[in-house]
Amino acid sequence: MPAAIDGLVVFTLSLVLFWLAQRWLHRELQAVLLLLTRNPSAAIGIFSLLFFPGVLLHETSHFLMARLLRVRTGKFSLIPQTTSQGSLRLGYVETARADWLRDTLIGLAPLLTGGVVIAWLGLSRLHLMPVGSAILAGDWPALPGWVRQVAAVPDFLLWFYLAFAVSSTMLPSASDRQAWLPMGLVLLAVVGVAAAAGAGEWMLQHLAPAVNSTLRSVSGVFAISLLLHLALGIPFWLLRLLISRITGMRVV
Repeated sequence: MPAAIDGLVVFTLSLVLFWLAQRWLHRELQAVLLLLTRNPSAAIGIFSLLFFPGVLLHETSHFLMARLLRVRTGKFSLIPQTTSQGSLRLGYVETARADWLRDTLIGLAPLLTGGVVIAWLGLSRLHLMPVGSAILAGDWPALPGWVRQVAAVPDFLLWFYLAFAVSSTMLPSASDRQAWLPMGLVLLAVVGVAAAAGAGEWMLQHLAPAVNSTLRSVSGVFAISLLLHLALGIPFWLLRLLISRITGMRVV
């Protein structure tokens, strides 16, 4: 794979896998809560409480970025609500419409702060680097030993829970991404004009390595988040199957 684009490929793959794992875990967790409580309102309430630290960081990031960019803010809510489309909204911050750059930065804020928190928790507190290295190297015999070492770190359950809650709520929502299309078109136009003016070789030599390195670093955050969601998703999937077999009920 060309060195100039391997970061983009790894970034795209890790993001897609993490997004799929996140949606899968959320479905399994909601199904288990609904089977156990047999009450949709109670299931939503428990589900919301589990993700409260991540929702708090997500919405606070929107709020602080908006204030930093001098964009007017309105209501701030951390109370879960069911939208008219039937989806669950765990919180929101009302912000005034601004230019596409500031709207993009406000929408991107939870991913930036969440990424920093996940990197710190995953590398400094949970010490997941050896686990990821073993997986990437295909060193499966050594993997159980590294996993046991991670589980033995002080306050493992606290750090694991915080990393899970933050990573599971850091991806921008559909409303957060509304200004991304104009931003992407502007960037493509700038790159296209620069390439047409003869700066393509210069960008490959000077800009591409920095962009590639940044994408690989962000991919590491998504990889950590993917591991956390798989570590929880598989047990909850098995638990849902077990409860359904015992009770004869299933969630559609």
